[in-house]
Amino acid sequence: MNRYPLWKNLLILGVILVGILFALPNLFSQNPSIEVTGARGIEVTDAGVDEIKAALENAGVEYRAIERREGGKLLVRFATSGDQLRGQEAIEGTLSDRYNSALTLAPNLPGFLRTLGLQPMFLGLDLRGGIHVLIDVDMDAAVDQALERYTGDIRTLLRKQKVRYLTVTRDRKRVKVKFRDARTRDQAEALIGTEFGELVLEGGDDGSAFFVYGSLTPTDEQAVKRFALEQNITTLRNRVNALGVAEPIIQRQGERRILVQLPGARDPGRLKEILGATATLEYRLVDTGHSVQDAVDGRVPVTSKLYQDRDGRPVLLLRRVIVTGDQITDAAAGFDQRSGQPAVFVSLDGQGARRMRKVTTENVGKPMAVVFIENRTLTRLVDGKPVKRKVRTEEVISVANILEPFGRRFQTTGLDSSNEAHNLALLLRAGALAAPIEIVEERTIGPSLGQDNIDQGVRSVIIGFILVVLFMAGYYRIFGLVADLVLFVNLVMIVAVLSLLQATLTLPGIAGIVLTVGMAVDANVLIFERIREEIRNGSSPQASIHAGYEKALSTIVDANITTLIAAVVLFSFGTGPIKGFAVTLFIGIVTSMFTAILGSRALINLIYGGRRVGGLAI
Repeated sequence: MNRYPLWKNLLILGVILVGILFALPNLFSQNPSIEVTGARGIEVTDAGVDEIKAALENAGVEYRAIERREGGKLLVRFATSGDQLRGQEAIEGTLSDRYNSALTLAPNLPGFLRTLGLQPMFLGLDLRGGIHVLIDVDMDAAVDQALERYTGDIRTLLRKQKVRYLTVTRDRKRVKVKFRDARTRDQAEALIGTEFGELVLEGGDDGSAFFVYGSLTPTDEQAVKRFALEQNITTLRNRVNALGVAEPIIQRQGERRILVQLPGARDPGRLKEILGATATLEYRLVDTGHSVQDAVDGRVPVTSKLYQDRDGRPVLLLRRVIVTGDQITDAAAGFDQRSGQPAVFVSLDGQGARRMRKVTTENVGKPMAVVFIENRTLTRLVDGKPVKRKVRTEEVISVANILEPFGRRFQTTGLDSSNEAHNLALLLRAGALAAPIEIVEERTIGPSLGQDNIDQGVRSVIIGFILVVLFMAGYYRIFGLVADLVLFVNLVMIVAVLSLLQATLTLPGIAGIVLTVGMAVDANVLIFERIREEIRNGSSPQASIHAGYEKALSTIVDANITTLIAAVVLFSFGTGPIKGFAVTLFIGIVTSMFTAILGSRALINLIYGGRRVGGLAI
């Protein structure tokens, strides 16, 4: 009686050992490091590595190692923070504008853990230190910009169709078109309704003039706002990536705000520079009449200009610009109906559509390129002082053949996957901010404060754990020691799951762990009290153990499920700190049910099961 089969004991032991393995990376220290990344995915070349080594040696800065990371990144490890800062100054003075560097911390893991791909859990802004910025997006301006585009497009449409109108203006949240007579108004209303089916049209007159009003439906207005928020998030993410900060957090907060958190970042001025950078797009024809190699060798034709794509390959384009990113009104990923291949569907305003129609009609079958242009200010440390300079980045992000003439709406094909199509669509929309932004909150948390938070959080966990251990051991004796052991295993399992999921541990998350430490023994208390009750009722020790675990199970499950529901609700509707608390609470409850019910039962079975006992140390 009270014996688990061998397979169940081995399964429980295997889960615990795997948990210990995933939790191991958190025991190792972290080295002050510098992460070097290429702008928009460009890999750091071997020549760049040699330049970095030479720069550090010339500056007399000792470094532990230089490692390549996934995504073409480079990690330079140092022994102390002082070496890290001096190394950053030396590296930034050497790197070209195609690379960015950022201070970070890298776990010093042994080789077998790195081989297995194991990593410690991330630390949030409140623990690691860094920069917190809350940005407000002007949604009214996004709607006004959308209506302004419609105003220009309607004006262009009426001129093209030779429909006489008096004025085309914006009247609050509507586009207002004025005519001399009702017949012309009706003709224009039909044209506008055909070309812009998403607008709600309404006719009217004041006795001397006739009007057509076009407005967005509430659904379309919300879509414009969502698009503006999504585009701004994408734009800011692209810009923040230039900082090279590990694990940046850029997420929507509420209906109109964006939260930007950069753990480990220490320069808020540099962040503002990145957020304030300007970017745009240009469509140009590829120069197929001249040799790219000649241009690379310095013989660039007067009518052309040499660019590079994202992989560093040269591309020769004509200087004449077809349309710019300011004329793009929308971009979405999808699939080509004829070939089924991934594609990006782009919409232009009236002026851009006319220009695109003319050029594509004359150049069917020829390649056209999309050029990404960004103007930003870089800050480099020179003799310990920040020196700013403006940098203009121009690179080709897409080249595709013109299959047929197109104008206002067209598609870009030749993409490798739907994921690439989605990324390109976001990039097309992320060339510039869709709506003005304003920084409404800015906080800088120093690394010393983060370390204090970590120390206090760990101290609270240890104190809570010790108090629970002493109480359980003194009150329930051997059974209490079993509960203490499975409580320790529960803590290891929580850390293991956080590391496995690469979740971010925050200060509220530590609070959730502390709460879990107290709640984790509840299940064992219920079981042990049930066993004591069975003993008082005259049951044998073996029967008491069996009844204690079996009869308390439903109560334990009910109590934990209600708490799990609360954790899910907190995660679903809460903001960042509340989500961090909910995640650790949820994980802690799940792991505590495993350790308290299965883990403690397995230990008790090993101690008392399968033999006659005269009494229980409970």
